[in-house]
Amino acid sequence: MSDKTQEAASRIWEATRSGKTVDPVRDLIGETDLDAAYQVQDYLTEKRLREGGRIVGRKIGLTSRSVQVQLGVDQPDFGILFSDMDVPTGGEIPWRDVMQPKVEAEIAFVMKRSLTGVDVTTAEVMRAVEYVVPAIEVVGSRIRDWDIRITDTIADNASSSHYVLGHTPRRLRDVDILDCGMHLQVNCADVATGLGRACLGSPLNATTWLARRMAQVGRPLAEGDVVLAGALGPMAPVKQGDFASATIEGLGTVSVGFSKE
Repeated sequence: MSDKTQEAASRIWEATRSGKTVDPVRDLIGETDLDAAYQVQDYLTEKRLREGGRIVGRKIGLTSRSVQVQLGVDQPDFGILFSDMDVPTGGEIPWRDVMQPKVEAEIAFVMKRSLTGVDVTTAEVMRAVEYVVPAIEVVGSRIRDWDIRITDTIADNASSSHYVLGHTPRRLRDVDILDCGMHLQVNCADVATGLGRACLGSPLNATTWLARRMAQVGRPLAEGDVVLAGALGPMAPVKQGDFASATIEGLGTVSVGFSKE
């Protein structure tokens, strides 16, 4: 790692530890150097593993074409899911544990076998999925005021925070993942709607991209991994005391609250 890449990693790590947001890191690694951004992410992943963290899956971001255009990219990005990000459905996240949180509704895949090939096919991905569930991803940014470009969010573990899985697993063949309707609510008020195909044309497209990418970087998807395949509609901000729920047609409902303190 270069000195500037190391400085970027240190800046994000300090934000994580202090709970105080920091300036964007693109002043150190540039706005377009994705390799440098992933170097920062990988360094922070290894640091977290050394401190006892455990990888349990991946998240896919930037699956919306409009967001890709906004950030000037033509591909999704990914982040690492750790075991301490998992929140039970209906549970409550302490407010001190989130930074500038927003929620989005997704389809999550749980894998029953590893995918190690850089040329893995869609059919192989379908065979590797054990079941699907509705999910809420809680995104958060260590970067002050969400002032991010693509390199900022990649370095910041794709703006990961927490995730919640629903408890109604379904076989892939039993769910219409393209045209399933999604409804996201905060405090029982509708804040977003969408469809499965809003996620890169299909959540399976996103997961196939991820499987290939993770094989390329030497962290292939493994048996039991959770894959958050990407948002089915817009994200929504939340504040202290809020309660969010998401319903995905054919998959059921998942929910999470945020403490008042």
